Amino acid sequence: MANPSSANDTEVLIVGAGPTGLVLALWLTRLGIRVRILDKTAEPGTTSRALAVQARTLEFYGQLGFANMVVERGRWATKANIWADGKPVAQVDFSGMGEGLSPYPYPLVYPQDEHERLLVERLKDAGVAVERNTEMLSFNEAEDHIKAKIKKPDSTEETCRAAYVAGCDGSRSRVREMLGIGFPGGTYEHLFYVADVEASGPMLNGDLNIALERSDFLVVFRLKREGQARFIGTVRDSKQADENFSWDDVSKGIIEHLRTSVRHVNWFSTYHVHHRVADHFRKEQAFLLGDAAHIHSPVGGQGMNTGIGDAVNLAWKLAAVLRAQAKPSLLDTYEPERIAFARKLVATTDRAFMAVTSSSSLARIIRLRIAPILAALMLSFRAARRRLFRTISQIAVNYRESSLSRGHARSVHGGDRLPWVKTDSSAGFPDNFAPLASLDWQIHVYGEATADVKALCSTRKLTLYAFPWQSRMKTAGLWRDALYLVRPDGYIALADPQGKAATIASYLDERGIVLK
Repeated sequence: MANPSSANDTEVLIVGAGPTGLVLALWLTRLGIRVRILDKTAEPGTTSRALAVQARTLEFYGQLGFANMVVERGRWATKANIWADGKPVAQVDFSGMGEGLSPYPYPLVYPQDEHERLLVERLKDAGVAVERNTEMLSFNEAEDHIKAKIKKPDSTEETCRAAYVAGCDGSRSRVREMLGIGFPGGTYEHLFYVADVEASGPMLNGDLNIALERSDFLVVFRLKREGQARFIGTVRDSKQADENFSWDDVSKGIIEHLRTSVRHVNWFSTYHVHHRVADHFRKEQAFLLGDAAHIHSPVGGQGMNTGIGDAVNLAWKLAAVLRAQAKPSLLDTYEPERIAFARKLVATTDRAFMAVTSSSSLARIIRLRIAPILAALMLSFRAARRRLFRTISQIAVNYRESSLSRGHARSVHGGDRLPWVKTDSSAGFPDNFAPLASLDWQIHVYGEATADVKALCSTRKLTLYAFPWQSRMKTAGLWRDALYLVRPDGYIALADPQGKAATIASYLDERGIVLK
């Protein structure tokens, strides 16, 4: 795109300032890209909504420099208690599930309203303010830019010219509508409620609590402040629910069976759960991310984290193309990399959701009598616990089928997330993730780098990190003296067990990747 013609012009116009849009804006701003971020609402969310911040999201925040701040403000979820018909039947201990796999070995509970405010603060510190009460009415695409019509808080309209537009504007996305992209899927018949409450009782023990009954279920997350929790449950007779439905209308049977007393309700809402994935995540200069691209059941706390993963995946690619550091075709990899995961996630959470909510006799027996005990038994094995952590934390997400991924060294393939390992003091870093804060391409060698590799890195302006070999690196799946070309988002683009500089050079040339 040519130089901006007015103060209203930008490089990336972001529509929607939820976590997905905010992380996209943060990452792009760190990479020197001009952004505008708009939102129709007057302020960030004021309710807890999404609660789980998974390890992979915290790793991304580590690259941006504020993961520890999020951890300090949140609560680790270390145990889950399962109740059936008002009685405790199983406990799942998350302790140690992710030890050695990630610097953030547990799921974190951090309410979305607080989460959004933190992201807004970080973005403001970077010099970008969210434009509130501001709506994108329409946009049209030209050869190398888009022109968007924007309604300002005073109801006047302006035109914004941008190289790209990113639709982070939720399940009823205006951007998706303008693009004419389908959003196939469906809506579950059950109506759910979510409430932030002040309460007391055995469910407020600091753990995650899941209560199951014949035709009802309740999930309780204790929030960080003592005596405050989030309840997620079902509305039994959803046909009777309307816009006036309130906490007073909710069946309290399951809560009473659990000897839990609710003193005050700070916020209450009902919602239907949808399962949909957009037909495409990109059309020309426009992209869809987060709920605008995919929505699914809340099982596993994956939704918000998946949107943040979309943002990180797209941000570095947009920056590389805008700064002529890669061919425009790099942007073609966003959709296949992210849509594959979204479809798999919707299918997986759909099966889990149906198992939890089914009202058939057989399903009730399995849900109340068999599944809780079986789950606790399986998760008593270290291998099962670590596999579950890899899945829920999203560190197992990979892009092995992407055109950007090549090669493998032992069990680590191009497209995999870089395995995390601690390093000794001679490496100059506490772990191999610390260098990822540069948000740039880099070479990792665990052992010794050859003279040819050092010369290549100097010529191509690639930073080389050679970590002294330790046995823990083999445990993590890394190969001694192999070359790993690492993308700005911490995924491995190329793994070469022979450590040849020519292999790296060929990879960069084919994709037009030039570091400046």
